[in-house]
Amino acid sequence: MIDTARRAWAGALLSAAIVIWPAAVIAEDSLSSARDLYAAAAYEDALAALDRLRAGGIKVDENRAVDQYRAFCLLALGKSTEAAQAIEAVVSADPAYHPSDSDVSPRVRAAFSDVRRRLLPDLAQQKYTYAKAAFDRKDYRVASENFSQLLDLFADPDLAPAASRPPLTDLRMLTVGFRELSLQALAPPPAPAAAPPPQVAAVAPPPVAAAAPAPDLARIYASTDTNVAPPAVLRQELPAFTGAVFKPILGIIEVVIDESGRVLTANMRGPVSAVYDRQVLTAASQWRYKPALLDGAPVKYRKFIQISITPK
Repeated sequence: MIDTARRAWAGALLSAAIVIWPAAVIAEDSLSSARDLYAAAAYEDALAALDRLRAGGIKVDENRAVDQYRAFCLLALGKSTEAAQAIEAVVSADPAYHPSDSDVSPRVRAAFSDVRRRLLPDLAQQKYTYAKAAFDRKDYRVASENFSQLLDLFADPDLAPAASRPPLTDLRMLTVGFRELSLQALAPPPAPAAAPPPQVAAVAPPPVAAAAPAPDLARIYASTDTNVAPPAVLRQELPAFTGAVFKPILGIIEVVIDESGRVLTANMRGPVSAVYDRQVLTAASQWRYKPALLDGAPVKYRKFIQISITPK
């Protein structure tokens, strides 16, 4: 009787150990321990630790790091297909991510570049759609942040070959225009002019200022050139839209204004309709501005104008 009870007690202890042991192992798993295993070339053990870590539930930022180290381990083990899938998850979550030169080998960096060159063109278009949706709902802060991130992505070496060809060349120009419009919408209204100071009978002559460098007359300036006063509108009328409108339509026109305030070139960067676009471009040729000024000298300037058509 006593032996039977002892065997039952021992069996209960063994069962408890079997239940508790995996939880203890999972508790010991952490991202830092997986990194240590990877650094020690224990790739299979690192993968197992990463899988247990994910199964236990992790934060979003840790999830990205888990995918990164899974990709590193899979590449080290020669599992190219699984590694490519892990890299796709990393790049989709963070298109700007590059493996650090100090953390990985040239072979790993090359594998990431291959996947990024394949995915980034589609991810750039998705990013534009998200930013444009924020712009349409007048969330200009989110729109400007995402358009800025997209412009940084266009400068990425892995996207450069595709960014130099349509449709991304047009998408980049749209991004520049809508970012400018977003920043303009965020800008606070100008402060009221201060009252002029009282006249003083005698003042010392001002010191002679050094001559400002001559502006580059061949360059076309834009809103990113904060030292340039943008052109002021003298005449900028849009033609009436005569077609049927069932939902709001947004377009964008890019004009280059010369040193005399005339429109040098005009292009539809966000088309409305074939007929209306031609009417807008014809009207733009008659628009007039006070020219942009750099240190008081007129310069060429690229300006984007939003066209908003709403149902009656």
